[in-house]
Amino acid sequence: MSHKIVRSLLEARLAAWAKLQKPALRIAFQNVAFKPVEGEIYLRAFSIPARTGSDDIAGKHRVYTGLFQITIVTPAGIGTGAGEGLAEDLAALFALNDRLSRGDFTVLVMTPVEPGPEQQEDTGYALPVSFQYRADTF
Repeated sequence: MSHKIVRSLLEARLAAWAKLQKPALRIAFQNVAFKPVEGEIYLRAFSIPARTGSDDIAGKHRVYTGLFQITIVTPAGIGTGAGEGLAEDLAALFALNDRLSRGDFTVLVMTPVEPGPEQQEDTGYALPVSFQYRADTF
Protein backbone atom coordinates (compact mmCIF):
# COMPACT_ATOMS: atom_id res chain seq x y z
CA MET A 1 0.00 0.00 0.00
CA SER A 2 1.30 3.45 -0.72
CA HIS A 3 0.85 7.10 -1.55
CA LYS A 4 0.24 5.88 -5.09
CA ILE A 5 -3.05 4.29 -4.00
CA VAL A 6 -3.99 7.41 -2.03
CA ARG A 7 -3.43 9.54 -5.14
CA SER A 8 -5.44 7.19 -7.34
CA LEU A 9 -8.42 7.19 -4.96
CA LEU A 10 -8.50 10.97 -4.61
CA GLU A 11 -7.96 11.62 -8.31
CA ALA A 12 -10.62 9.09 -9.31
CA ARG A 13 -13.25 10.74 -7.13
CA LEU A 14 -12.32 14.18 -8.48
CA ALA A 15 -12.38 12.99 -12.10
CA ALA A 16 -15.79 11.32 -11.75
CA TRP A 17 -17.25 14.49 -10.22
CA ALA A 18 -15.63 16.77 -12.84
CA LYS A 19 -17.19 14.77 -15.70
CA LEU A 20 -20.66 15.38 -14.24
CA GLN A 21 -20.32 19.17 -14.16
CA LYS A 22 -22.10 21.28 -16.78
CA PRO A 23 -19.96 21.85 -18.73
CA ALA A 24 -17.59 19.04 -17.75
CA LEU A 25 -14.39 20.28 -16.14
CA ARG A 26 -11.04 19.15 -17.42
CA ILE A 27 -8.28 18.39 -14.94
CA ALA A 28 -4.56 18.98 -15.29
CA PHE A 29 -3.03 16.08 -13.35
CA GLN A 30 0.60 16.06 -12.27
CA ASN A 31 3.08 15.20 -15.02
CA VAL A 32 0.34 14.75 -17.63
CA ALA A 33 0.32 16.93 -20.75
CA PHE A 34 -2.44 19.55 -20.59
CA LYS A 35 -3.16 22.63 -22.65
CA PRO A 36 -5.96 24.87 -21.41
CA VAL A 37 -8.45 26.24 -23.90
CA GLU A 38 -8.86 30.01 -23.85
CA GLY A 39 -11.74 31.02 -21.60
CA GLU A 40 -12.27 27.59 -20.01
CA ILE A 41 -12.60 26.83 -16.32
CA TYR A 42 -10.42 23.89 -15.36
CA LEU A 43 -8.78 22.23 -12.36
CA ARG A 44 -5.21 21.35 -11.43
CA ALA A 45 -4.81 18.41 -9.04
CA PHE A 46 -1.77 17.87 -6.82
CA SER A 47 -0.99 15.16 -4.32
CA ILE A 48 1.62 16.34 -1.85
CA PRO A 49 2.69 13.38 0.32
CA ALA A 50 4.22 13.87 3.74
CA ARG A 51 6.51 11.37 5.44
CA THR A 52 5.38 7.80 5.88
CA GLY A 53 5.35 6.82 9.54
CA SER A 54 4.99 3.71 11.66
CA ASP A 55 3.51 3.54 15.15
CA ASP A 56 4.34 -0.01 16.18
CA ILE A 57 7.49 -1.74 17.33
CA ALA A 58 7.09 -4.60 14.85
CA GLY A 59 7.13 -2.16 11.94
CA LYS A 60 3.98 -3.55 10.35
CA HIS A 61 1.94 -0.37 10.70
CA ARG A 62 2.27 2.39 8.13
CA VAL A 63 0.63 5.79 8.19
CA TYR A 64 0.47 7.74 4.95
CA THR A 65 -0.30 11.43 5.35
CA GLY A 66 -0.27 14.37 3.04
CA LEU A 67 -2.15 17.16 1.37
CA PHE A 68 -4.40 17.01 -1.68
CA GLN A 69 -4.66 20.33 -3.48
CA ILE A 70 -7.05 21.27 -6.25
CA THR A 71 -6.46 24.59 -7.95
CA ILE A 72 -9.53 26.05 -9.63
CA VAL A 73 -8.55 28.16 -12.63
CA THR A 74 -11.09 30.59 -14.05
CA PRO A 75 -10.63 33.10 -16.89
CA ALA A 76 -9.17 36.45 -15.89
CA GLY A 77 -11.62 39.30 -15.53
CA ILE A 78 -14.79 37.39 -14.59
CA GLY A 79 -14.58 37.88 -10.82
CA THR A 80 -14.22 35.32 -8.07
CA GLY A 81 -17.74 33.86 -7.91
CA ALA A 82 -17.28 30.88 -10.25
CA GLY A 83 -14.13 29.71 -8.48
CA GLU A 84 -15.60 30.22 -5.02
CA GLY A 85 -18.72 28.25 -6.01
CA LEU A 86 -16.58 25.35 -7.19
CA ALA A 87 -14.58 25.54 -3.95
CA GLU A 88 -17.80 25.01 -2.01
CA ASP A 89 -18.71 22.07 -4.26
CA LEU A 90 -15.28 20.51 -3.67
CA ALA A 91 -15.71 20.93 0.09
CA ALA A 92 -18.88 18.84 -0.18
CA LEU A 93 -17.17 16.27 -2.44
CA PHE A 94 -14.32 15.74 0.04
CA ALA A 95 -16.21 16.17 3.30
CA LEU A 96 -14.42 16.09 6.65
CA ASN A 97 -14.02 12.49 7.93
CA ASP A 98 -15.05 11.06 4.56
CA ARG A 99 -13.44 7.75 3.61
CA LEU A 100 -12.35 6.44 0.23
CA SER A 101 -11.48 2.75 0.03
CA ARG A 102 -9.93 0.15 -2.21
CA GLY A 103 -10.12 -3.30 -0.66
CA ASP A 104 -8.96 -2.99 2.94
CA PHE A 105 -7.04 0.26 2.27
CA THR A 106 -8.91 3.40 3.39
CA VAL A 107 -8.01 7.06 3.04
CA LEU A 108 -9.54 9.46 5.55
CA VAL A 109 -10.17 13.16 4.83
CA MET A 110 -8.60 14.68 7.97
CA THR A 111 -9.36 18.40 7.57
CA PRO A 112 -12.08 20.46 5.94
CA VAL A 113 -11.38 21.68 2.41
CA GLU A 114 -10.08 25.21 2.75
CA PRO A 115 -9.06 27.88 0.26
CA GLY A 116 -5.52 29.12 -0.05
CA PRO A 117 -4.28 32.42 -1.39
CA GLU A 118 -5.66 33.28 -4.82
CA GLN A 119 -3.21 34.12 -7.57
CA GLN A 120 -3.70 36.25 -10.65
CA GLU A 121 -2.11 34.56 -13.67
CA ASP A 122 -1.54 35.86 -17.21
CA THR A 123 -4.85 34.61 -18.57
CA GLY A 124 -6.54 33.23 -15.49
CA TYR A 125 -7.32 33.47 -11.82
CA ALA A 126 -6.22 30.54 -9.65
CA LEU A 127 -7.93 29.57 -6.40
CA PRO A 128 -6.23 26.66 -4.61
CA VAL A 129 -8.23 24.56 -2.15
CA SER A 130 -6.75 21.71 -0.14
CA PHE A 131 -7.25 19.20 2.63
CA GLN A 132 -5.09 16.81 4.63
CA TYR A 133 -5.48 13.05 4.34
CA ARG A 134 -4.37 10.00 6.28
CA ALA A 135 -4.31 6.27 5.54
CA ASP A 136 -3.22 3.55 7.98
CA THR A 137 -2.20 -0.01 7.22
CA PHE A 138 -1.58 -2.80 9.72
